[in-house]
Amino acid sequence: MDRTANAVWQGNLKEGKGTLDAQSGALKGTPYSFKARFEDESGKSGTNPEELIAAAHAGCFAMQFSHFLAENGTPADRVDAKAVVTLVPGTGITGSALTVVGKVPGIDAAKFQELAEKAKAGCPVSKALGAINVSLDAKLG
Repeated sequence: MDRTANAVWQGNLKEGKGTLDAQSGALKGTPYSFKARFEDESGKSGTNPEELIAAAHAGCFAMQFSHFLAENGTPADRVDAKAVVTLVPGTGITGSALTVVGKVPGIDAAKFQELAEKAKAGCPVSKALGAINVSLDAKLG
């Protein structure tokens, strides 16, 4: 199974601009730029590679965790996963911090934590991010 995305960049690094397209159509001419990546903390000037990695990591983890919860006989009513990817200019991407709050009837906190850790380790995106620190904060909500 392959998934594709296309990036077009025009101009130099600081003043240039680009667009992203994804096979699914979820990204279609989505703008990205130096400003969006390194200067605009509001995130309103377009996307950036780190935001896309964070979205992929949160989505993958939430799916994997939901699967393990269902396998345990305690399917989740809701799993709310967030990933914060940290970029240190001049160093690179240094970490992805996962935070998850789950509404899971019939599970205790210890089992919830165990399955969250298992999902963090088993999520294909977590595995792909093996060169960086991946942390997890998991809570029942």
